[in-house]
Amino acid sequence: MSEEMQRTIEALVDGQRGILAADESSGTIAKRFAAIGVESTEQNRQAYRSALLATPDLGQYIAGVILFEETLEQCDTEGTALTAVAQAQGIVPGIKVDKGKGPLPGAPGDMITYGLDGLAERLTDYKDKGARFAKWREVYPISHHNPTALGLTANAEMLARYAAVCQSVGIVPIVEPEVLIDGDHSIERSAAVNERVWHAVFHALHQHGVELEYLLLKPSMVTPGKSAPRAPVEQVAEWTLKILRRTVPAAVPSINFLSGGQSPQEATKNLNAINALSGQSPWQLSFSFARALQEPALQAWRGEAVNTGAAQAVFLKRARLNHLAMLGEYRVDMEP
Repeated sequence: MSEEMQRTIEALVDGQRGILAADESSGTIAKRFAAIGVESTEQNRQAYRSALLATPDLGQYIAGVILFEETLEQCDTEGTALTAVAQAQGIVPGIKVDKGKGPLPGAPGDMITYGLDGLAERLTDYKDKGARFAKWREVYPISHHNPTALGLTANAEMLARYAAVCQSVGIVPIVEPEVLIDGDHSIERSAAVNERVWHAVFHALHQHGVELEYLLLKPSMVTPGKSAPRAPVEQVAEWTLKILRRTVPAAVPSINFLSGGQSPQEATKNLNAINALSGQSPWQLSFSFARALQEPALQAWRGEAVNTGAAQAVFLKRARLNHLAMLGEYRVDMEP
């Protein structure tokens, strides 16, 4: 299993590329389609995701793609499996495996994610269909009393149990503890919460014997709440790196940040600032964006096949800019 997972890590972590999160749930993608006046039918979802994965040269900047379960079994118009479309570009297919979230009993305001029942069997099936890594997301709201001590412990336990199951079947786990951007909290409050979250997660991973060399971390960047004044990119970079260095072991090969409500430009600027400041970091500092990669493409596509080329062009541009941000070489004047 270790050799198998090592091959996956080597394919995902090359210092040049990030991971596309194309794993929107049915409800989420319906909202995004509604914003551009497109009905969320299976045919439209297949057409859109097929267009993304078929973008010429996408494999130069994207190493892996997280898929929704529906997409794992879909084909393009020529009958080629979308997993094969990705693999033809050197993009590793992955799969979202959690089953959504709900309130955590005993911890008002905190949430917990579902989906551990039958996970090993599902992972084996996904692996047979081409998936080589998986993703599980836990969310942490920030308020005057959240996350609670129970919320920290329970969510970390879920992430660790998921990761252990993944590795038991040779699947590389992406561990995603998302500290939500909702609220008016300061960047200092965000830093304090992220530190507690990441510390709890790695404590639980250690307890469950998860091999850190064969997992990826997908955390939030340390930013103020979206209702608070925006922080300079240098401050985001300083706080993010400070808390990572306090909590994340050097054995983790890559940290692939989520965009978490940031605009495409904001997410890229912050990623660039983090890499520009990081120096000799023990981890690759990369991206695993969803909306921050896809939003310009969605606006260009608008459900019309005639717009596919234009959508692919802006999508590739966004991917390239984030590749440059990984190198600390992005500039604002590169934006279209």
